[in-house]
Amino acid sequence: MELKQVIIAHKANHQLSKSWAEKCAKQLEAMNCKVLMGPSGFKDNPYPVFLASASEKIDLAVVLGGDGTVLAASRYLAAEKIPMLAVNVGGHLGFLTEPFEMFQDTEKVWERLKSDRYAVQERMMLEARIYEGDRMNPEAVSDRFYALNEMCVKPASIDRMPTSILELEVDGEVVDQYQGDGLLVATPTGSTCYTASANGPIVHPGMNAIVITPICPLSLSSRPIVIPPGSSVNVWPLEDKDLYTKLWADGSLSTSIWPGQWVGITMAQNPARFILLRESYSFYETLRDKLQWAGARFHYSNNHRNSQN
Repeated sequence: MELKQVIIAHKANHQLSKSWAEKCAKQLEAMNCKVLMGPSGFKDNPYPVFLASASEKIDLAVVLGGDGTVLAASRYLAAEKIPMLAVNVGGHLGFLTEPFEMFQDTEKVWERLKSDRYAVQERMMLEARIYEGDRMNPEAVSDRFYALNEMCVKPASIDRMPTSILELEVDGEVVDQYQGDGLLVATPTGSTCYTASANGPIVHPGMNAIVITPICPLSLSSRPIVIPPGSSVNVWPLEDKDLYTKLWADGSLSTSIWPGQWVGITMAQNPARFILLRESYSFYETLRDKLQWAGARFHYSNNHRNSQN
């Protein structure tokens, strides 16, 4: 990998993350690398400025923070095919990041990257747009929105918790109408986040699929469904005359959905690309350690397994 121009995004209002970002910037600049650095947070979005001011191809994005910082980076960098080295500096779970201890010898990290001694993991992204007009000739009326975890269609109001009625259409065929708190359309990466909290299935991130999960449905027959990644998903808000229904991407508000409009969701053309420094990566170990899955509590020995070790 060449390191001629690098983005460094650090968690906003977090001193440790900022200090490591400054250290990385000095080291890279000493290697004749141009660095674009800035904070990323709820009120800070540096990526439009990064992408607009880049004088040449961006070789790498170093993302220092937690999973929220990584999600924000993915929504902008995946479409630009920029690989990310995400490190847990100031995060909590760190589900999507490399361990901080593997990053502390930063000089060694830069040498590994320049000599191509790393792995790249691709994770599926989702793309959404708002449409209106005739069903057979829809007109896109919004920008493209991207999500690494999930797209969420749900109502939001300051003074009440409105119930939504959402019609789900897959590849032109109506699947069901859901009455409840909303609908999640997730990637395998997002299956361990909001979708898991809504009792959706856990899907290995090594495969591509779309997971659709109703949020607190009022019908016991409303169940999650896993569909092929090439499917076209449309979500139609029904009976919403007060502009409550909104589209959220990875927990961030994307846009409101006006009466007569609907959300079209597909797999994004470009996946998010994560650089792995670890020699081995286990999704199941991550589930046990980060989400404290039941597999983390072994009460009995497996003699057959032990005999092979």
